[in-house]
Amino acid sequence: VQLVESGGGWVQAGGSLRLSCAASGRTFSSYHMAWFRQAPGKEREFVGRIYWSGGITDYADSVKGRFTISRDNAKNTVYLQMNSLKPEDTAVYYCAADYILQDRRFMNWRYWGQGTQVTVSS
Repeated sequence: VQLVESGGGWVQAGGSLRLSCAASGRTFSSYHMAWFRQAPGKEREFVGRIYWSGGITDYADSVKGRFTISRDNAKNTVYLQMNSLKPEDTAVYYCAADYILQDRRFMNWRYWGQGTQVTVSS
């Protein structure tokens, strides 16, 4: 599967952005999906994940209550709605996919997009 993120940009603290991750292929609904992010000089970190059915989501504590992951299997797209953004949310955001529900460690996820930059100014 090929993944392409979009929707990144610059926003002031307290603002919102919605990222999209479009997937190729006819088996998108079979994949569990996740979002990760990587700030300069830091390791890639888990943001959240969503089961193939969309019924179950899981978030990092740092974004819980502010970020929401959803998916539209008919459109082969997963979304990351980010509200109440903070400067520390500044990073390159990546979506990832796998047939197996992987844990929060980025190295375990098989397929990756190229990333989209999110910059939050104070």
